[in-house]
Amino acid sequence: MSATQSTYLEQEGVYQFYMEYPVPAYLVALVAGDLVPADIGPRSRVWAEPCLLPAATSKLSGLVERWLSAAETLYGPYIWGRYDIVFLPPSFPIVAMENPCLTFIISSILESDEFLIIDVIHEVAHSWFGNAVTNATWEEMWLSEGLATYAQRRITTEIYGAAFTCLETAFRLDALHRQMKLLGEDNPVSKLQVKLEPGVNPSNLMNLFTYEKGYCFVYYLSQLCGDPKHFDSFLRTYIEKYKFTSVVAQDLLDSFLNFFPELKEQCVDSKAGLEFERWLNATGPPLAEPDLSQGSSLTRPVETLFKLWTAEPLDAPAAASSVDIAKWRTFQTHMFLSSMLNPLYVLSSELVTKLSECYSSQLDSMNAEIRIRWLQIVVRNDYYPDLYKVRHFLENQMSRMYTIPLYEDLCAGTLKSFALEVFYQTQNQLHPNLRKTIQQILTQGLNPLPATELPAVTTDDTPAMVLEDKPPETANGAISLRDVDVSA
Repeated sequence: MSATQSTYLEQEGVYQFYMEYPVPAYLVALVAGDLVPADIGPRSRVWAEPCLLPAATSKLSGLVERWLSAAETLYGPYIWGRYDIVFLPPSFPIVAMENPCLTFIISSILESDEFLIIDVIHEVAHSWFGNAVTNATWEEMWLSEGLATYAQRRITTEIYGAAFTCLETAFRLDALHRQMKLLGEDNPVSKLQVKLEPGVNPSNLMNLFTYEKGYCFVYYLSQLCGDPKHFDSFLRTYIEKYKFTSVVAQDLLDSFLNFFPELKEQCVDSKAGLEFERWLNATGPPLAEPDLSQGSSLTRPVETLFKLWTAEPLDAPAAASSVDIAKWRTFQTHMFLSSMLNPLYVLSSELVTKLSECYSSQLDSMNAEIRIRWLQIVVRNDYYPDLYKVRHFLENQMSRMYTIPLYEDLCAGTLKSFALEVFYQTQNQLHPNLRKTIQQILTQGLNPLPATELPAVTTDDTPAMVLEDKPPETANGAISLRDVDVSA
């Protein structure tokens, strides 16, 4: 359990947990299963099923302590005692959750070293931003997610260098802009302070704006200080002042201006076009974005390869031989495939065939974060030779950031019957909330058949599933993931 102390009374078969610090209810979590522990540092261990434990231990041994120490240098002592991690089955519907003392994370993330690094460091950052100091309402989730994303990138810069951090940031901001094009710049969910009016689902606020637009605002505040280290000092003071409490944006911004009286005198909060109020309440993209030129050595090759593959006429052998993507970082390969998924660019059947000939077998051995992007290309372009890989992927990946984009793509084109078939075969392995969301995607655009005419699948202990003839959740403002980075 997410607790500072735990005991097991073997004779009674009773576990007891104790949390000595006040935490908001959403951070209380318990896990039960065939879990075994292994130490990976002086104050960290992993919990996993026996078949996963060796991989989890080898991937994280010694690293978590390094990340915690870097975070402590930046933001002050780690107050929660232990930092343990539990790896959950593929049906866990999200990537990770920052429960104090025990981070929950999906086991499929072990496939990708880079995403494992980023996701765990992000949860480490939440130990200060989100767990110690929490947003008071869901309308201001950016106070936790934007600050945690900023802190995550300060930690990765200290440990892995600016180029790596800039690559990851470019990767996420590219996804943000794709989401912006999908939603339109006047969509209210692009605000940092979204109003939870009647009919608005709070889960729709878990989007890239909360993370990346929030990050850009925090980064902008740090730039006003002139030196990131000065901003680190402010954040340490902010944590100490509001520790174990819930805050609103005005608390953060008032503390910032009081900590830097010279900036308050300059009225930086009212600077034309960059007003703090506008940051919070204007729709659309961030008002300012960070300079990512230090990552150009990693992003430029991606841009070059994309141009080679989209040149007229196509010279596939030259494009394929220009770079060995097996030597690329995960973020680079992901960005290249995401560029190919740009909805404004139509891929010819020849291009998709050549891409498959050059990369498909190579991509098979890469992690799920990369494979999902190739499979989206396969589905959107009706590339039947690789369709069996889509089935295999959906039979083994049960997290919403992997399944939802593929189902949305399948149902947007000519492959809805294929989607229905795969869903009927896998639905009992899915988390109930995810199963419901996919049902809604599948009903969109179906002929209005009575529910009884649609096949139901049941097991001895699972109620029959019937696709209901009702509007999908997207009609109520939910965000489609088809053109959005699925892992963010």
